[in-house]
Amino acid sequence: MEQNNGVCSVPKSPCGGFRGLEITTLAMRLSILYVLISITQVIFYFYNHALLGEISLAELPNLVRGALVFDTISIVYINCLFIVLSLLPLRVRAHKNYQKVLFWIFIVSNSLAIIVLNVSDIVYYSFTQKRFTFEEFHFLRENTNNAGILWQAVLENWWLAAVCAVLIGAMVWSYKKIPNYNMSIKKHLPYYALNTVILCAVIYLCVGAVRGGFGHGVRPYTLSNAVNYTQTPQKANLILSNPFCVLRTMRHKGIDVPQYFSEEELAQIFSPFHSPQRNSKNIGKKNVVLFILESFSKEHSKFYSPEVYQNHSGFTPFLDSLMQHGYVFTNAFSNGLKSIEALPSILASIPSFETSFVLLPQSLSTINGLPRMLAQKGYTTSFFCGADKNSMGFEAIASQVGISQFFTREDYEKSNPVNKNTVEPLWGVFDMPFFQFMADELATMPEPFFATVFNLTSHHPFVIPPDYQNKLPKGFTKVQQPVAYTDRALQKLFARIKNEPWYKNTIFVFIADHPSSERYSDYAKTPKGSTAILYFIYTPSHELQGTHTQVTQQLDVMPTLLGLLGNTNPYFAFGRDVFNDTTKTPIAVNYINQLYQSITDEATYYFDKNSLLMAYSAGDTLQKQNIVNKNTERQQQAETYTRALLQSYYSQLARKNFIFETH
Repeated sequence: MEQNNGVCSVPKSPCGGFRGLEITTLAMRLSILYVLISITQVIFYFYNHALLGEISLAELPNLVRGALVFDTISIVYINCLFIVLSLLPLRVRAHKNYQKVLFWIFIVSNSLAIIVLNVSDIVYYSFTQKRFTFEEFHFLRENTNNAGILWQAVLENWWLAAVCAVLIGAMVWSYKKIPNYNMSIKKHLPYYALNTVILCAVIYLCVGAVRGGFGHGVRPYTLSNAVNYTQTPQKANLILSNPFCVLRTMRHKGIDVPQYFSEEELAQIFSPFHSPQRNSKNIGKKNVVLFILESFSKEHSKFYSPEVYQNHSGFTPFLDSLMQHGYVFTNAFSNGLKSIEALPSILASIPSFETSFVLLPQSLSTINGLPRMLAQKGYTTSFFCGADKNSMGFEAIASQVGISQFFTREDYEKSNPVNKNTVEPLWGVFDMPFFQFMADELATMPEPFFATVFNLTSHHPFVIPPDYQNKLPKGFTKVQQPVAYTDRALQKLFARIKNEPWYKNTIFVFIADHPSSERYSDYAKTPKGSTAILYFIYTPSHELQGTHTQVTQQLDVMPTLLGLLGNTNPYFAFGRDVFNDTTKTPIAVNYINQLYQSITDEATYYFDKNSLLMAYSAGDTLQKQNIVNKNTERQQQAETYTRALLQSYYSQLARKNFIFETH
């Protein structure tokens, strides 16, 4: 064996074949990084043991599995150039100077990103109780006394520098001990063909690794996905690796808390801390089934939009029939435009504005959401979605807010037929069979239970089973036939469950995750109309009936349900109980077109963080007449309330606090 510039190499075989593949060398080199990250994680845990808590043997396998997932993402991100250069289908790879370049790329990039960054966070975490993210670079850039602070930190924690030196030395030594296997195929065509195939295969695997999977519905992993592997946000920080945290938050600015009011003034105008004393609208301890309906815009329903469907039945005839006997919120709005923004808004009353809440590192904090509060009262909590397990990040979010059981495509396929009418290839199980599967599972659950279901079929690319393509109206937009299919699926579900013993003791909630990007009516094409959603409550016992014409939003779901169920425990929420918090302002706030949109019963207002820019009266449904210069008392109230909500939201983000505090 020869050694070239510190990098071991294996001489080419004299025969026409090859002794080994460069991919073998690559795999061995990258394996060094897994060992190094594991060492930093062990040190991280023991140094921050008091904050992270004890680890039982039962939870250790999941923690290790989660760490491997996030370590892999970090390693691929940091070493993408090294991986490609190591496998380029060129014979120059075997040259000693080429190998020397690879050596320095590997050592420098991984010394900084894998070792120094992870080791630095061992102590830093104890101050912030979150992993080092790109937000910290904003702090370093914007503070003029950085050098002194950093130097003081190095002096106080000199042993970290020693740990870094030892780990970097170990990395260099290990790298040099790994032989460089060179493919020795003499003929050009087989050599280039085989190496090209290997390179393409590795790139494909790397893409799947950084996304967290290969499925169509898989979204690239975010920080919140760490809770898939543990039930506590503290231990989720143990799973995460710092290169991942920094790279996934590069687009996120540091938390800039606006200072519109003093703390005393802010508390008087708006507070997310609720202390309910009694509930005038209390229907007792009941089961709750919450349907989060994909892309169910207000305009799909004839009940909501009779002027749009004068000679048409609309696309939600079954839901419209339930609305006739339910309690309908006729002025409901979403707090975001993405599905991942809907779950924290609905289940935990936490909004998203410029950046989706779940993409923020601050989201990895304890959240006492609606499911967790109900679980504390003896409820069984579950989440149903017919997509692949961990698809779209739903399980991570749902787990964080307190849901304990999850039912996915894999669970459905264990005991149900898979064919063109039950499962579609891109997203998962069609709504009709999946709702029936859900009915089977609900029948076995002890009462009281809280179940959330997120439907799929009304999602792009708007595919419905072949058996229903000629049985349902085509629609004026691509989404409306799938909406009609979901409505039919709900009709069959209710026909199935109406005789179940738990049925009459249940509150059914129907709310859209966000409006559809496919819009038909002129109203739906306005900024206000593009966030208008379907939202109503149905009780088979008819305890709740009527219409609620005041503005409401997804943030109000959690407080309202807690009030209906008789909760008197304090809680954290940015929304209001529409039945019992009658003194609070009916308002919906969201972020659209790079502006904050505040919708009240009187008007809709558009702010940036500094000033009010536009306003339209509620009667101006097409938003044609800007009345911003009419500085009315109502306008001033809306502006004050919106500023207070924003200051409170960003303050709580900065504090990483989403639970009730005693004041």
